[in-house]
Amino acid sequence: QVQLQEQGPGLVKPSQTLSLICIVSGDDITSGNYYWSWARQPPGKGMEWIGTIDSSGRTTFSPPLKSRTFIWRDTSKNQFTLHLSNVTPEDTAVYFCTRGWGTVDYRGQGIQVTVSS
Repeated sequence: QVQLQEQGPGLVKPSQTLSLICIVSGDDITSGNYYWSWARQPPGKGMEWIGTIDSSGRTTFSPPLKSRTFIWRDTSKNQFTLHLSNVTPEDTAVYFCTRGWGTVDYRGQGIQVTVSS
């Protein structure tokens, strides 16, 4: 069974860079024809897609966040990482890593990230 687990800080100060790691087990992020994504859900709002890295390492980002977003992977550890720079309180949300883009078949439990000084 595929499992994803998000790791990272629960509190980030404004203007800093948010870094989250997604640890994947039960599947190889370099194999198959899958997409590995980050999404978030701000309080009281719907899910928002942030970006995706595919099994070949190609990345695609949400246009509103593209200038602040970077996703990369560590294939030796079977994990992928989100960097979101220059955060503001509007980036406060529950962040999820998923297998899939649009249609998601596996998702981590999510991690609450609060941006506050």
